[in-house]
Amino acid sequence: MAETQTKIAAALAAVNAYLQEEDAARSPGPISQNKPPQDISIWGLSGRQDMMSMRQLIQMKAFSRF
Repeated sequence: MAETQTKIAAALAAVNAYLQEEDAARSPGPISQNKPPQDISIWGLSGRQDMMSMRQLIQMKAFSRF
């Protein structure tokens, strides 16, 4: 009986520790941990979008040369 109670207590402690870790992960940290927003290059974004659209057209076999 004592062994069963010990196992139950250990299981409940593990569940409680897991729930506390989950709550700590959800709560926002100090403001200093937030990263500053990165500048987005419009030209780079446009180039990547153009490459993706070209690859999509090639995969759809819209061109006969490739």
